[in-house]
Formats: sequence, C-alpha cells, structure tokens
Amino acid sequence: MSFSSLPTEIQSLLFLTFLTIYLVTLMGNCLIILVTLADPMLHNPMYFFLRNLSFLEIGFNLVIVPKILGTLLAQDTTISFLGCATQMYFFFFFGVAECFLLATMAYDRYVAICSPLHYPVIMNQRTRAKLAAASWFPGFPVATVQTTWLFSFPFCGTNKVNHFFCDSPPVLRLVCADTALFEIYAIVGTILVVMIPCLLILCSYTRIAAAILKIPSAKGKNKAFSTCSSHLLVVSLFYISLSLTYFRPKSNNSPEGKKLLSLSYTVVTPMLNHIIYSLRNNEVKNALSRTVCKALALRNCIP
Repeated sequence: MSFSSLPTEIQSLLFLTFLTIYLVTLMGNCLIILVTLADPMLHNPMYFFLRNLSFLEIGFNLVIVPKILGTLLAQDTTISFLGCATQMYFFFFFGVAECFLLATMAYDRYVAICSPLHYPVIMNQRTRAKLAAASWFPGFPVATVQTTWLFSFPFCGTNKVNHFFCDSPPVLRLVCADTALFEIYAIVGTILVVMIPCLLILCSYTRIAAAILKIPSAKGKNKAFSTCSSHLLVVSLFYISLSLTYFRPKSNNSPEGKKLLSLSYTVVTPMLNHIIYSLRNNEVKNALSRTVCKALALRNCIP
C-alpha cells in the first residue's frame, strides 16, 4: 500500500525526494569505494571496513528504494509473491549484516586507540578479511530461516501489505494460521541480532573512552576522539531509528508512524553515512581531492 493514501501532489513530491536521496546514496557510496581503493593512503583496516559498509548500503538501497519509486511514479502497487519474499530476504540479510559490521568497525577503532603499536599486526589483511566475512555471514541464516518460515504459512483474505516494502510484521498480518511460535522466534531473533552487536559496540567504546581519558594532552584526546566520532554518529542514527521501529509498544506504533521511522534507516541513513564519513574525515577529503586531481591531470594536488 506504500503511500497510496496520500494526495497525488504529495506522492509526486515524495518521488522527487526519494529519487534525489537514492542518487546521492549511490553516487556517494560508489565514490567512497573508488577513492578508498584508488588512494594508497587509505589502504588500511578502517577504510577496508568503510568500503564494506558502502557496499552494504548500496545493496540495502537497491532492495527498497527502486520499488518505492516505481510505486510512486507508475502507481503500480503490485508485487509478486516471490518478489515480496525476495525483498524480505535481502532486507533481513543486509540489515543483520549492517548490525554486525558496525560492531566490527567499533572493534577496529578499539584496537587502533587502545593498542596503536600492535594495530598493524592485530588487524592484518587476513584478520580483517575474516572479520568482514564474520560480519556478513549471520545475515544468511537469519534471512533464510525467517523468510522461509514466514512464507510457508497459508495466506488468505486481503493481500494488501500496509507498508512501502515487504517487512515481516505487515506481511505476518495476512497469515491465516497460528503464528505464535514464529512471533516468539522473530522477537527473540531481533533482540539477539540487535543487542549482541550493540553490546559489543558499547564494550568497545567503554574501553576507548577509558583509554582517551588517560591521554595527557588535549590535542591527543581530540585526535583520538576524531577517529571514532563519525562511526559513533552512524551507529547512533542506525540503532535509534531501528529501536524506535521494532521495540516500541504496539499501542504507540501506528502503521503510518512505523513507515516514517522505517524510512529513516532504510532510505535516509544510507545517504547520511557516506556524508558523515567524508565531511568529518580529513583523510577522505584529501584523498578525494588527490583522486580528482589525478583523474583530471591537474597540478597542485594535495600530496
């Protein structure tokens, strides 16, 4: 059903807004991937994980936004049974992967600040590849079990999904069977998927904060904090919107309110992530300048 209840003029405005956000997200994340690959100064673990995050955000957007744009532009609100299942599968996969990847990035910052001399040895190429694989892998079993189980139920009656994508709660309302066991699994699974990475992030930043407080100079403290401030902001945006969407009481969770909250982490946050990392990071800005200068064969580039 998406935003079909809104007037046509507002739907047209939403189409232009979402199209702009989508293009900015794709171009921004692709630019981060290209710059961090092209510039030797950014060939370190922090930017390796940032590339992974950019790949993930591109995939996350491809799952959700094109269907929204098609619905708003062509007023075609239909989606096939298989298409709905596929969209849900990849939504779970990328969502779970992002939770664990953000935790891995927090661990990377912990090692960089708390063990700077051992950082190149601990976070060597093999270790960071394993950490990246461990971040992506949990998405497969979670998405497979939840999507397969949900779509094995019988559906009857209305076939209207009151959302702008095939998320589990609105699709579950269309099931004509006892779903109590599935709902328990879904709640427990969501709590574990969200809370385990969140606790790892909190542990990492608790240790980071303790290490930063021991630094004697204010300049040293500011430099140490600046290396993880972008990640902290990204984590905050993602987890706040996710928690407000899935952990609010049902009595306070109207369908339209949930749609707006879902927009924040499915559409808006992927756009903000690369902006946060590029605008708040001098290394990325300098690398972008060097890459542009080399591409255009300009002189006086930043060394």
